[in-house]
Amino acid sequence: QLSFLDYPWRFNVFNLSNAIMGSGILGLAYAMRNTGITLFVILLICIALLSSYSIHLLLKCAGVVGIRAYEQLGLKAFGHGGKVVAAVIISIHNIGGKVSHFPVGSGRENKVVYICIHLLLIVGGYLGYTSGLSLTCMCFFLSSVSYFQIPCPFNDTVVVNSTMESSHDTCSAEAFPLNSQTAYAIPILAFAFVCHPEVLPIYTELRRPSKRRMQSVANVSILAMFSMYLLTAIFGYLTFYGNVEAEMLHTYIRVDPLDKLILCVRLAVLLAVTLTVPVVLFPIRRAIQQLLFPKKDFSWIRHVIIAFCLLFIVNLLVIFVPNIKDIFGVIGATSAPSLIFILPSIFYIRIIPNEKEPLRSRPKIQAACFAALGFIFMVMSLTFIIVDWVTTGKSSGVNH
Repeated sequence: QLSFLDYPWRFNVFNLSNAIMGSGILGLAYAMRNTGITLFVILLICIALLSSYSIHLLLKCAGVVGIRAYEQLGLKAFGHGGKVVAAVIISIHNIGGKVSHFPVGSGRENKVVYICIHLLLIVGGYLGYTSGLSLTCMCFFLSSVSYFQIPCPFNDTVVVNSTMESSHDTCSAEAFPLNSQTAYAIPILAFAFVCHPEVLPIYTELRRPSKRRMQSVANVSILAMFSMYLLTAIFGYLTFYGNVEAEMLHTYIRVDPLDKLILCVRLAVLLAVTLTVPVVLFPIRRAIQQLLFPKKDFSWIRHVIIAFCLLFIVNLLVIFVPNIKDIFGVIGATSAPSLIFILPSIFYIRIIPNEKEPLRSRPKIQAACFAALGFIFMVMSLTFIIVDWVTTGKSSGVNH
């Protein structure tokens, strides 16, 4: 009988929810702007359900081989090559996730504070408490977004996609506003729901670990984040309509950069995404450990060196990739479908014995279709995003 009064179970819900939640929440209103409310809700439901199913596949694999690490599942399924591929994809995704956090704290002073907090949290941290505080900050962000009542049209024009558009033409909700930016919608949603590298380590932290209990933790966490994502997207979109930007907080800042509530919201979101560091950085450190130091014991010196190297890489990427929309798009179209769709499916097909489930059994056929869906999603999303880059580049060149 599961209960939120069960202290470890509740904290594992916090940890997994914290692993799901991140800066992706800031791009959801932008995704709704480019899909419409109806299509956005359908896509959000689909991604949430598919994420739950992929966690089910991972837990079944872990139950068969007794492994509680994503990279080790790759090793069991495909040997050393599978381990390397899994570790690289995990590292790319989580580094991309950390890069997307930096635009929230724009400004040199904010970035210095951000880096200092990162160093403290990377070295250590109590995940249950930091995850609970992070979720509290995001709940404050959600309540603040629902509080704002900004009349439309705005007094000034706002920047949308690097061009000046009159807000008089963008003050109503559209049913299906499909455009070139719609290509970013599914990658943003996929990016927002990735938590799979953290599932197996959190599984080991359960007081009485079982597949059923961990699946319940996953389902509750996904449902909680689904609710928060949906409300944030709706309130953000219905506040700014066609003027909402890829990072929603920037839109509020353009309306009134000195508003005290907006400043408090920025601080809360900065704190929330910073507190995801222990959960998000753990898979990267583990992946690096598995690749470079698989047989060596834990070392604080190595731990700190890896932390500084990761921060250095993240800072370089922040400098050269200033647009958060591109981060959402590329990571959401490459590593996200790999971690949600493709890898869990092919691990399941390879690890579950054929004596128990033949290749033509329904579960394995479903897993194969799931992997194919992820591959199709990856190819289509990348194609549309590249076409948008090329089109935008040509338009910018002509305008210049």
